[in-house]
Amino acid sequence: MNTATLQQVTALAAVIQAATLVEQLARSGDIPAAEAEPLLQALFIQSPDRFEDVYGDASTRLASGLNNLQTIFGQPGRGISPDVTRYALSLLHLERKLRQNPDMLAELGRGIQTAARQSEHFGVSHENTIAALADLYKQTLSNLSFRIHVTGNPSFLQNPHTANRVRALLLAGIRAAILWRQAGGRRWHLLFKRSSCLKASELLQQQREA
Repeated sequence: MNTATLQQVTALAAVIQAATLVEQLARSGDIPAAEAEPLLQALFIQSPDRFEDVYGDASTRLASGLNNLQTIFGQPGRGISPDVTRYALSLLHLERKLRQNPDMLAELGRGIQTAARQSEHFGVSHENTIAALADLYKQTLSNLSFRIHVTGNPSFLQNPHTANRVRALLLAGIRAAILWRQAGGRRWHLLFKRSSCLKASELLQQQREA
């Protein structure tokens, strides 16, 4: 298995994990912190020395993303909400729109630097950090012509803290989509490289950090 495919699948698993957590938040109002933290931390790793520095051990830190990737590619429509697939594809599409807007990309970079200082002070999952990331998403990506429509339980979605976490995770999903593209990922791979993506995800699940 070549390195490029493993990197693409790692980033795609992160996209799917973000989409999964957004769906869970919208439906139940709660998510496992251990699944959200690797995605949020990756936002603040802008110039890694190695690809592996962004998410670390994918077999544990991106476990739900890898599992759902296998469900989507191996058994479409079984055991997973269609909203997860919709959000994941929407994140990939939104990343494409973002690439066409260099000014917004630069604004995002500056905003993430500001949020990083809050993360250093409060922690990556603190409500102040989440609020800063959510506001950054709202001031930038929410203004593109394509917007991600999140559906779920209105009582949760109307809660400001839950809404902030949804936007922060969508921003983390965009970070993963950018990484997927940088690693050579293309939309046509989702149709014509399903088998190799499945094999790569299984290999990643078997790996453990030394």
